Amino acid sequence: MSEFAGDITEEARYYDYASTANPLFAGLIPPVPYHSFSPDFFQGTSSGILPLDVSEEMQLPGPATSPALLANFVRIVKGSVTTTALATSQLFFVFQGSGRTEACGRAIEWGEGDFIVLPAHGEAVHHAEGEAGMYWVHDAPLLRYLGVTATEERFKPTVFQHSKAEAKLEQIVSDPVAGRANRVSVLLANSNFPQTRTITHTLWAMFGLLPKGAVQYPHRHESVALDFVISCKPRCYTIIGTELGPDGMIINGHREDWKPGASFITPAGYWHSHHNESGEDAHVLPIQDAGLHTYLRTLDILYSHPDHDRTSHISQQP
Repeated sequence: MSEFAGDITEEARYYDYASTANPLFAGLIPPVPYHSFSPDFFQGTSSGILPLDVSEEMQLPGPATSPALLANFVRIVKGSVTTTALATSQLFFVFQGSGRTEACGRAIEWGEGDFIVLPAHGEAVHHAEGEAGMYWVHDAPLLRYLGVTATEERFKPTVFQHSKAEAKLEQIVSDPVAGRANRVSVLLANSNFPQTRTITHTLWAMFGLLPKGAVQYPHRHESVALDFVISCKPRCYTIIGTELGPDGMIINGHREDWKPGASFITPAGYWHSHHNESGEDAHVLPIQDAGLHTYLRTLDILYSHPDHDRTSHISQQP
């Protein structure tokens, strides 16, 4: 038998498969927590950035909103804010206001409802003449875990205009088949990723409609969703849970009431359904690390109803 110096073998460990194969079940790794983030930050009177950080609950280096992603609220008040991320992909959604971003050697004009996606080498300076708010998500926590630095731009800086996303959504709504799907939504995609059809090679983003009077049946997937509420009236909400009843709806779930500008975490593998009892249409933006999951063939989307392409409509309340 070969003899090795102690420093070559001292980090080796040997475990029983039965007690270690599922670290989450064994309690060795904390689950991704339920968490919601108030939109009150956007009402502030000074510029700033608020990381939506739950890294302590997950027992991992922070800041992080999921093991792979960090979401942030960004507020600009008559001035400039600089954002920096050691990431492969950054997505900015303009929640309110208009302005200009200087990044990757370009000046990018933006307005309310636009989406801006930036590749590696991630400093950006954002300017607004008035007040503006952004939802900013990037994959720095994933790179931190891998111990790597992004060195290659996999796509060009890209703007997804609100007017074009809205036009596509209206086209889907008017289609007699697509308009009755369980998720009436626009997937935002980059031409560099034709297989995954995702907004970057790691990020997935959806401009979603929750029609008035609709219940979108439960579904689940193996990526964490960082949901941002774009617009809604009271009595829009999401139910999140692990159990389904005989009718295919969630039982013993957590109810997350929507507010414009709020964000909440939907953990991987949890059933979730969306409900609109407000009498007016609502819009939501889920962002996930599903670009990576889709490439790895691990996303595994499941629906609670065999016929998942349907939307149940509820009676309107006064």
